[in-house]
Amino acid sequence: MGSIVLKSLSILLGVFFIFVGITKLTPFISKELHKDLRKEYVRYAKVFPLTETLDFKLPSKWYRRTVGGLEILFGLALALIPSHKVKNTANVGLVLLMILAAYSHVMVGDPFDRCAPALVFFFMLSGRLVVWYQISRREEMERATATQNGNGLKRE
Repeated sequence: MGSIVLKSLSILLGVFFIFVGITKLTPFISKELHKDLRKEYVRYAKVFPLTETLDFKLPSKWYRRTVGGLEILFGLALALIPSHKVKNTANVGLVLLMILAAYSHVMVGDPFDRCAPALVFFFMLSGRLVVWYQISRREEMERATATQNGNGLKRE
């Protein structure tokens, strides 16, 4: 079945992340934003979680391209692919990217207004998972009730 809320959230979040991913990969949408993101990812690459732990230096260009590519991939999956397993996997991937974005903003000392969008989209993506869980649980309970009622009628 599905819900209009779940479908709307999936499409809108998917389109948003496709848009954001494109701005990280190319100046096609906004040259100024793309230039700003290139500068910011130099700072974010320095605080990447595995940098100190594994003594791994991540080039900022590849960090930005990887995050942008994943946002486009997950956004496409969220917006276009009908499978709930694929959508939920993409949703979890985007949640992890939002956690990484919030972590990066905090570690480089960005003001809260730079970190806020990552937190807002973290909560929106989490809310989408909650809505999916509630709908799937309700449908499962309805199927179980229908099965019990169907079996009860056959016995009589």
